[in-house]
Amino acid sequence: MCSSDLGWFHSSLLESCGTRGRAPYDVVLTHGFVLDENGRKMSKSLGNVVAPQTVIKDSGADILRLWVAASDYSDDLRIGKNVLATFSETYRKLRNTIRWMLGALGHFSDADRVEARAMPELERLMLHRLAELDQPIREAYENFDYKKVVSLLSHFMTSDLSAFYFDIRKDALYCDPPSSHARKSALTTIDLVCDAVLKWLAPILVFTCDEAWREFRPDAEPSVHLALFPEGLAAHADDALAEKWKSIRRVRSVVTGALEIERAGKRIGSSLEAAPLVFIADDALRGIVASVDFAEVCIASGIEIVAGDGPADAFRLPEAAGVAVAPRRAGGVKCARSWKYFDPATAAPGFPDVTPRDARALQELRALGRWG
Repeated sequence: MCSSDLGWFHSSLLESCGTRGRAPYDVVLTHGFVLDENGRKMSKSLGNVVAPQTVIKDSGADILRLWVAASDYSDDLRIGKNVLATFSETYRKLRNTIRWMLGALGHFSDADRVEARAMPELERLMLHRLAELDQPIREAYENFDYKKVVSLLSHFMTSDLSAFYFDIRKDALYCDPPSSHARKSALTTIDLVCDAVLKWLAPILVFTCDEAWREFRPDAEPSVHLALFPEGLAAHADDALAEKWKSIRRVRSVVTGALEIERAGKRIGSSLEAAPLVFIADDALRGIVASVDFAEVCIASGIEIVAGDGPADAFRLPEAAGVAVAPRRAGGVKCARSWKYFDPATAAPGFPDVTPRDARALQELRALGRWG
C-alpha cells in the first residue's frame, strides 16, 4: 500500500470501530510493493515505471491479470519486460490449448455424447483429473490463492492435455470414421474439459474465456461470468485407474525418450516410423502395459512388449527401473492418410494406400457426401 492508502485504511477502520463496533469490511487482502524486475522501487527519475495502461496496450489486459494472479502477493511483486515475456508465453500456451479444443469441437453435437462409464480408459483418466482439480481450485479461490489456480491449470493444460492426451487422441480425432466410439468418447471428454477450464479460468482470463465461451456455448449463458463452476465432477474420480496410468505413463516416458534420440540422430523422422521393442522385467507392470493399446499411447506404428531386462545398449531411465527400450523401424508401407506404417497385404479392396481403419473412415465419409 502507498501512504495515502494506509491513511485511508487506518482512518476508515477507526471510524467504523468507533461508530459501529466492527471493521468496515469482511475480508482484507494486502500485498507488497510493486518493484521493477531488478527489485528496485519504481521511480520516474530512474525511468523504470511500468504503467498498467502500457502493458494492456502492448500485451492485453489478460496478460496483466495473469501476472497479478500468478504473483505471490504476500511478498513484493516484480514486473518488467522479461517478467511479462514469461507470462506472455504462459498465456499463449493456455490460449492455444483452448483454441485447439474449440476447433476439435467444431462439428460436435449432443447426439455424439458418450456416457463416462462407456468411455475408454484414457478418457476416464482425463475425467478423473478434472475431479482431482475441482476441490483444490475451489478452495484456492476461496482462500484468494490465485497463484495456485494458475499453477494447477497451467500444469494440467500443458502436461496432461497438450503434451499427453491431445497428442495421443489426434489420430482418432482426425483419422477414425465418424461413427468411431473412441472418437466420440474423445470429443465428449474434450467438451467436458473445455467447459470446466473456461469456467475455472474465467475469473483470471476474463476476456479470453468470455470470447471462447461465446464460441463454445452460443446457446447457453451469454457470458461465462454468468455460469457457475462445473458440478458433479467428483463422480468421475477413479483412484485405481489413476494409479494404473501412472505406471503406464512412466513406461511411456522411456519409449518417448528412446524415440526422441532416434529422431535427433535422423534415424527416424517421426515416432510413427518406429515399432520399438519394450522390455519390462516386472510381470505385473508388463501386464498393466499390455492391457492397453501401448503403440497408440506412444504414437508408434507398432510396439512389441517383451519380458526381461533387455540388451545392455537399450535405452533406460532411472525413474523407470526394470524398463528398457530397443528402437526399431516399423515395417510395411506408410499410410497416405494417417502416416502409420502397415502391411499392404491387409489393405481393403479399392484402398491400397491406406490402413483398413482409414479405408473404413473414407467409406463412411463418402457415404455422407464428405469425400470423393
